[in-house]
Amino acid sequence: MAPLKLLQLPEPLLGFGYQQRMEHPKDGLFLFGPLEDGAHPAEMRIGIIGTAVGLGHFKTWAKRIRGHIPSANSNAAHHASWPGFEAVFDTRWPERPITEITVDAGALANAIRIENRHEAISKAVSIFEAPIRRYLRQEEAPPTMWFVIIPEDVHRFGRPKSIVPRGERVKGDARLSRRAGKFVLETGSLFAEEVEAAEIYRFELNFHHQLKAKLLDQKAVIQIVRETTLDPGAFIDEKGRAVRATQDPATIAWNLCTTAFFKSSGKPWRLADVRPGVCYVGLVFKKDDTALGGANACCGAQMFLDSGDGVVFRGAVGPWYSEADKSFHLTRAKAAELMTLIVEAYRDMHGVPPVELFIHGKARFSDDEWAGFSSAVPTETSLVGVRIRPTNELKLFRLGKTAVQRGAAYMVSDRLGYLWTKGFIPRLATYPGWEVPNPLLVEIHRGEAELGRVMTDVLGLTKINFNACVFADGLPVTLKFADAVGDILTAAPVGDLPPLPFRHYI
Repeated sequence: MAPLKLLQLPEPLLGFGYQQRMEHPKDGLFLFGPLEDGAHPAEMRIGIIGTAVGLGHFKTWAKRIRGHIPSANSNAAHHASWPGFEAVFDTRWPERPITEITVDAGALANAIRIENRHEAISKAVSIFEAPIRRYLRQEEAPPTMWFVIIPEDVHRFGRPKSIVPRGERVKGDARLSRRAGKFVLETGSLFAEEVEAAEIYRFELNFHHQLKAKLLDQKAVIQIVRETTLDPGAFIDEKGRAVRATQDPATIAWNLCTTAFFKSSGKPWRLADVRPGVCYVGLVFKKDDTALGGANACCGAQMFLDSGDGVVFRGAVGPWYSEADKSFHLTRAKAAELMTLIVEAYRDMHGVPPVELFIHGKARFSDDEWAGFSSAVPTETSLVGVRIRPTNELKLFRLGKTAVQRGAAYMVSDRLGYLWTKGFIPRLATYPGWEVPNPLLVEIHRGEAELGRVMTDVLGLTKINFNACVFADGLPVTLKFADAVGDILTAAPVGDLPPLPFRHYI
């Protein structure tokens, strides 16, 4: 065992336009713009759908983000003013979207309040899904991405544990209770009407996840956004207070515009110092209560490259979850099948297999799993299994008033250590948190690699979350969105899907 040692890993740099490198995404985008490649959009091709009121809020916001939005606090390094969309991304934001679809506000309000929650969310989703499908079926040049603008009550009542007040509930048309519907799905029925009535119970009770899952077969990229996010000043209660606490307008612009640019095939930034031929894979598992035939979980994988590009592979649904040890594990055959998809996709993109392939997971890999993964990887590829999980079993303190610096690493052995991905950030002159930061436990569980290099990679992977424009996250992107991707994969019976870019899921 190597002696214990404490290191300070350097902050990973990001690459931007003109081959420039910076620590902070906002600095790089402001000074040099995003990466330039053949996929860089000259103009945003967006479609918008919402109620008449919602579309009005979007147009107000779209006009605002075309220009400058001042910082909420010019004296704080972690606040930055918004320069305007074209100034940041060198891409025009059109005055009018390609299409705008108005949905019936009354019908939507009634649907989301139906007593049977499965019916309520299914009908609310269909109010948006049906016109998007119709448009995509009829038009030859669809938008690159859709903004789905939802009223606050859809967000409030469109989640698994939401409860509609008794006085607001609406009678629905559901013919079967949840229990009866589940029974029909499991055992079948001689009556087609019962099978059809039970279908709503195959979908997750989540408006956001269900809408995204149902549109995967159309390869539609959507961004669901609340009206209160776009125009918080328009939502004031009787006491003159905002009905919802939101980020300041400049921060909302940075975050929402970055994800819109990424979902429109733009590349905001990339890791500057990633080794050629390296590939990172995050395993995705999710318990699936809608699965039939003894299956209890869905498996998938997220593959990420140095550019931040991600591809999601939907693996098999099966009995992967063990109640005994509360963990997920694939059989050898299914592990080999999933890894074959990943290696073939990488080879299709680059012409050769990866030189290094790191599999990130929250649990250790079983012998069968690892044998399956290894059997599907070419001999010239170095395969390494890394266990990463947040932990509070170790605290690190320093003298002074600030928290431990982000990037601190405590090496317990040559295969296990603790990495602080949260902490004091010199560039921001602050620690963006409230409590003493906890580290990630990083363990090289399978294969051979140098722990310092693995930790440096993990630290870098905390900086390619294109769902926001923040300095860094606490988790690497391989695990950051594992739950979110799993939620989409299990929200609806989507069938066999080809590997789709990551932007379809976030």
